Amino acid sequence: MSQENIEKAQTPSQKKLVQSEANVNVAFYIHLKSFDDNTRKELKQRIKEVFFFSKGVHWKFDSFGIEKPGSRGTDILGYFVFKTSNVEKLKKLFLSEFKDYENVSKITCSVSKYEKISETFFELEF
Repeated sequence: MSQENIEKAQTPSQKKLVQSEANVNVAFYIHLKSFDDNTRKELKQRIKEVFFFSKGVHWKFDSFGIEKPGSRGTDILGYFVFKTSNVEKLKKLFLSEFKDYENVSKITCSVSKYEKISETFFELEF
């Protein structure tokens, strides 16, 4: 197997791999009052109803999960991580969808900005 690093995308397949100059990840943590068999389903449904059908916010769903107490603290946390170009619109949509959710005690959020330092391309040959 040989591998040659290329500094600039040349082939159409490499051009599809080019990543944006900057990435913004937004993580929402839903501090839950309780957890039962329906909690995961409820959280997924709320996200699906708003974000999968929303217009005007450019985002990409990255991950979802539930942390039970003890992994990082005493709270039960539902978390969602998105990549977006418009943090403010995403926050508004997220808050509007969860403001009436009775199982939440608070929502915390973090925003991380990443800049591309370098990017190289290579192909694995078999």
